[in-house]
Amino acid sequence: MSDTPSRLSPLDAAHEAAGASFTDFGGWRMPVRYGSDLAEHEAVRTAAGLFDLSHMAEFLVVGPQAAAFLDAALAGQASAIANGRAKYSLLLTEDGRILDDLVVYRLADDEFWVVANAGNHDVVAAELVARGAGFDVSVGDETFTCALVAVQGPDSVAVVGRLDELDVELDAIRYYGIVETTYRGQPILVARTGYTGEDGFELYLDNPGAEQLWNDLVAAGAVPCGLAARDTLRLEAGMPLYGHELTADIRPREAGLARVADVGTPGARVLVGLASEGRRAGRAGYPVLRGDTVVGEVTSGALSPTLGHPIAMAYVDADASAVGTELSLDVRGTAIPATVVPLPFYSRKKA
Repeated sequence: MSDTPSRLSPLDAAHEAAGASFTDFGGWRMPVRYGSDLAEHEAVRTAAGLFDLSHMAEFLVVGPQAAAFLDAALAGQASAIANGRAKYSLLLTEDGRILDDLVVYRLADDEFWVVANAGNHDVVAAELVARGAGFDVSVGDETFTCALVAVQGPDSVAVVGRLDELDVELDAIRYYGIVETTYRGQPILVARTGYTGEDGFELYLDNPGAEQLWNDLVAAGAVPCGLAARDTLRLEAGMPLYGHELTADIRPREAGLARVADVGTPGARVLVGLASEGRRAGRAGYPVLRGDTVVGEVTSGALSPTLGHPIAMAYVDADASAVGTELSLDVRGTAIPATVVPLPFYSRKKA
């Protein structure tokens, strides 16, 4: 959360008109819900939910050395990304701590679209500029002129496909693919990515076209959803959230991200999934116990709307991290039994 005054999304008036409740997130005033968190969560799991993600930070990296620059600046090899494809990546310190997690899209041989977290905008912007020194590349900050809306859920293809003015063949876009096209005559990026565990699309366009696109998607059958539903959805899908599972004190291997960058600290706690019974969920900061000994701490937790029981992600001692290990959560002084389970908690059924 930010102490600075909230920035307004280009869709703020539409959210007001829809009766949204708001929260400050990463320095932005964003809708946390429109009505029922559970109904919005279910809409994404069973139909199609619509999210305003205009708070996310976007950067356009262009130049003959764009790929080489991103290879040096980020974890992984951006140069290996094919045109029209994307890759999950990390911005790391010199000693491998996580400054942010982000998605890198390759639009052309010398052009990349980099999307970072709202709360880390300033850090990422400064690091990209600093790390670009010596490379023939330009880094444009598009954050405050670009709107982002996401349609997520099993009906997302049908809903987005009802936009007559969107010039794109949706079935031709593979998961983690992106295309540049037009919507009502204006440029738009359509990516088959998301943060809910469901199929879906993220659509980037200039701010002036955002409200028309939002209204068209609602008319096409998408259900407006707030950040509360997005959080329970991403938790069920085992997706980390910066500030919870990822921080500047964590290295990739500890967070289960060795596939991105195999950097870790010997003896450090590792991220696990925990499932328990009943209705009382562990929340961020709650201790994880093995007997009477504290062996970890919850980073995110909730009563799973889809699964019907409490789930949590937590960092625990390595010797308490094996699947099947019986632990407990200290929920306001009561020890709630919990079991280490594989992540993700929920996976969508593939068609």
